[in-house]
Amino acid sequence: MIHKTERVTDPKTGKERWQSSKTKNQIAREMIGSLVQKKIPLRYILADTWFSSADNMLFIKEKAKKDFVIPLKSNRNVFLSDPSAKAGKPIKLSSLDFGTDAVVLLYLENIPFAVLVYRQVFTNEDGSEGVVYLCTSDLSLTASSLRALYQKRWKVEEYHKSLKSNAAFARSPTKRVRTQSNHFFASIVAFVKLEACRGVTRLNHFCLKSKLYQAALASAFQQLQILKAACPAATITP
Repeated sequence: MIHKTERVTDPKTGKERWQSSKTKNQIAREMIGSLVQKKIPLRYILADTWFSSADNMLFIKEKAKKDFVIPLKSNRNVFLSDPSAKAGKPIKLSSLDFGTDAVVLLYLENIPFAVLVYRQVFTNEDGSEGVVYLCTSDLSLTASSLRALYQKRWKVEEYHKSLKSNAAFARSPTKRVRTQSNHFFASIVAFVKLEACRGVTRLNHFCLKSKLYQAALASAFQQLQILKAACPAATITP
């Protein structure tokens, strides 16, 4: 939960708005630290480009003692050799030649350890070509293991999509922290119930929702027919 408790003035628009005292990256580091403190078994932290800052990478590797798999933006500055040796200048990640299905050992600005970067090319639904630069602190990973690991993060996207589309997570009419928290918790409970139904029926959440709608419409139509038979005077004929 993000609590926006500070009133600030937007320098661009001049309008006042509420903001949280913590950034999303700070909250993410706190969550990772909590996992480690509770000794929840994990080996990798997977995230999207939003969390690819040097502060997050340093925290995961040096404080949490875990490895990460995080994509980088194409304009990220990288070094081909350790920048502490002051050899060479930084170059843009997009200018590198990665070859075919290969991982490249690189150094990032403000990161004291080496990382592996893999350039993954994929085709979007509209036929266009997309590129993602997967970065990991685990130097033993191969291109195929990097792809397989990062694919696991897609489950998070499926969770968010179903939570919003099938469990009304973003449709809370409430304004207070307590009532908003209750709504969010109820949405997560609904998601868990959908997952339980999916495990039994082998139907995804959207299919389950459609079946509920179909059953509700069929029941409503049946009741309408009963009402029409009981109230023939209310029936309009051409």
